[in-house]
Amino acid sequence: MTLDELLAQAKEHSLDANKQPTMTILKEWGQGRTVFGGLSASILYAAIKVKIDDDRVMRSFNCNFVGPLLVDTTFEIVVEILRQGKNATQALGRIVQDGKTCVTCQVCFGVARTSKIVVKNNDTHTMEIPKKGMFLPQIPKITPKFMRFYDLSIVEGRMPFMGSKKSEISGWMRFKKPPVEITDAHLISLIDAWPPTILQMLRLPAPSSTMSWNIEFIHPHQDFSPADWFAFKAITRQAADGYAHTEGNVWDQSGQLIAISRQTVGIFD
Repeated sequence: MTLDELLAQAKEHSLDANKQPTMTILKEWGQGRTVFGGLSASILYAAIKVKIDDDRVMRSFNCNFVGPLLVDTTFEIVVEILRQGKNATQALGRIVQDGKTCVTCQVCFGVARTSKIVVKNNDTHTMEIPKKGMFLPQIPKITPKFMRFYDLSIVEGRMPFMGSKKSEISGWMRFKKPPVEITDAHLISLIDAWPPTILQMLRLPAPSSTMSWNIEFIHPHQDFSPADWFAFKAITRQAADGYAHTEGNVWDQSGQLIAISRQTVGIFD
């Protein structure tokens, strides 16, 4: 199934008040035996967003990957509106499989307000838009299956497990098959397509797992072309004791910063 079909299914189930929303994700979206984290996060966000019935837009997105979400196995989506105030709405979503919470997301939606405080962001990059993707090819039992849906083009940094001394990575990303439109849910899945920055430092394959993930959207609800490239640049703020803390910027094709992404990653080397 395409990302558009999965997001539509999540929205439809979330709107049905007569039954608990349930879904199953096939192994084509797998990352080993589990569902690609960017997909589970985007599906949960879509189920939450459909409950927001006004023009409030996402300002922050906080996601915790609590446990493995297995492919080819039914799971439930639980959405709760924690509070809806005059200016902001706080909502919580959970994915539950076999009675266990696998993913949680707390999202803050806020209305735009007139304010005298304006501070422009000046973060930029100098990467040229690529003509085609340049990353890992589809290698059976090595490349995660979900990667077939995304185009990545690396500019700085190295591929995973190449023993690099650096821990930064930058490049471009887009959907291999353009969706009907680019929504916030699409961007959530796309941003997570990049491997953690520190995997390039390992000399041999080893598992890693994103434990918590925060995205702050700087310019929400832009009109993007479905075929657009998005620039990405991530650094490792600190890594020790089997955990890494990373931070990345996301720009649209015109060079405008649209999101800041931060992750806590567990490394099992």
